[in-house]
Amino acid sequence: MKQLNLKEVVNSMLSELSGVSRASQNTLDAYSNDMNEFVSFCEQKDISTLEKITEKTIRYFVIYLSEKGITKSTISRKLSALRRLFNFALRNELIEKNPINRIPNPKITRKLPETINVDSYQDIFSFVEENNNPIEVKRIKAIFELLYGCALRSSELCSLNIGDIDFHSRIVKVHGKGSKVRIVPLGDKSKQVIEEYLKSVSSQSGNHPLFADNESRRITRRNVYYIVNKYLQRQAIDKKSPHILRHSAATHMLDRDADIMAVKEILGHENLSTTQIYTHVSIERLKKSYKKAHPKS
Repeated sequence: MKQLNLKEVVNSMLSELSGVSRASQNTLDAYSNDMNEFVSFCEQKDISTLEKITEKTIRYFVIYLSEKGITKSTISRKLSALRRLFNFALRNELIEKNPINRIPNPKITRKLPETINVDSYQDIFSFVEENNNPIEVKRIKAIFELLYGCALRSSELCSLNIGDIDFHSRIVKVHGKGSKVRIVPLGDKSKQVIEEYLKSVSSQSGNHPLFADNESRRITRRNVYYIVNKYLQRQAIDKKSPHILRHSAATHMLDRDADIMAVKEILGHENLSTTQIYTHVSIERLKKSYKKAHPKS
């Protein structure tokens, strides 16, 4: 049996993830960060090869993460990365047995996603018009319309090109997780806002980024976070990331009796269970409305 340095095996696994599985850059970065943390931990324990890693090693790694204050959901993600590593090693006959087989993910109490209401979303557009030049107003509104109106992830928004917007068919071609492409409907309001924005864009080439900075470089997730956070700061919510707009879009669609399978396709979820979390949000909202308004509540 071949014995390879732990770092070499990790690099081989990441190469397979990139070349064979065609994972997105965000996925590769996440796996790489998780693997590097595990490699560093092993180096501290004088472990440099796979065959020296035991179930006890991984359990100590989980304890180490917990003592650092890492959340259970993040620990679960790191364990998933390790499972991929050891499955890769087994397939390639680099180890005889899998040391992670008997290690479960920590139990997670899933929190309901936070949302904003429709009136709050309309207020954001009023905030955008304050202290911004007309071109920047159109740009920021277009960003919000795609994040909320089309329920996009910020990474999906950043990867959009002008040619991905089909105004005639009223659809958006979205490059989602795992390099998967899906088609999302473009509503009348979103269509109008994006058309107004594109009138101010110098390049109309289909391959040009839909959103770019002053030097024509594609907008980044950090840029999007800064823009969205700036205006969500004025709302009474705890989390102020772009993802709350996607959560809100999904919840509002289900509130208005949208078919859950259609919502699943719009969001690009692999599993229906991921989409079903939004039905719980709607039920909780219903309970609150009942308690507030019903005389027998």
